[in-house]
Amino acid sequence: MTTDAAVAELLALGELTVRGRIRDASNAALYCTVTHEGREAACVYKPVAGERPLWDFPDGTLAQREVAAYEVSEATGWGLVPPTVLRDGPYGEGMVQLWIETVPETELLALVDEEEPGPGWKGIALAEVGEGRTALLVHADDERLRRLAVLDAVINNADRKGGHLLPAAGERLYGIDHGVTFNAENKLRTLLWGWAGDALTGEALAVLDALRRALKDGGTLALRLAALITPAELDATRARVDALLASGKHPEPGGEWPAIPWPPV
Repeated sequence: MTTDAAVAELLALGELTVRGRIRDASNAALYCTVTHEGREAACVYKPVAGERPLWDFPDGTLAQREVAAYEVSEATGWGLVPPTVLRDGPYGEGMVQLWIETVPETELLALVDEEEPGPGWKGIALAEVGEGRTALLVHADDERLRRLAVLDAVINNADRKGGHLLPAAGERLYGIDHGVTFNAENKLRTLLWGWAGDALTGEALAVLDALRRALKDGGTLALRLAALITPAELDATRARVDALLASGKHPEPGGEWPAIPWPPV
């Protein structure tokens, strides 16, 4: 089990055994083990039956959106989303994703008593910290986070919280919890606004150009996403990629939707 493809095969074909429930999840999220042909891994299983209805997303579609986010991540070549599959499980169809062990000492977010972020940090917004005091919320000026900011702009992530950032061994960084993505309306809500309005890197532009080709009718990514999101949402994804390439910049908050999720962490 040395590649993401092998992990995805294990997740898709293995026997799921529920070990417990992840209590702080807003929808049913179960900690499991999956075994197949002598291989075993820890994973998260989110059954569609455990999804809470949302006013702005069709019922019973969050698991598919999680898988769609993984497909786009894989198409970028950045590997920012853990291997994720859609399959049947003990409580019906759902999303199954590889469990990521984090490196807890990695600092990606901070509150600082300064008006401007220091070296190596990007400012997000002022936050109330109690007793009438405010502090500046910052995130690391980290290339891995910058890539994730681009991915979020493409998939229209409406809930990029600090708790959804998982630093892992080998200097890997993963983003999780992508159930509220791919809406046809602009709903980008994220903590990763530090590059808002800045020019996209040459690497990001090359990745976006490759995504545009893969998203054309009959393209590999288009075919994968067509089974997971609606035609209107697929068209909107194409439009977001085109807009990023046309502007050459990271998006900025639009004003018609809260820019930062709550709670932010």
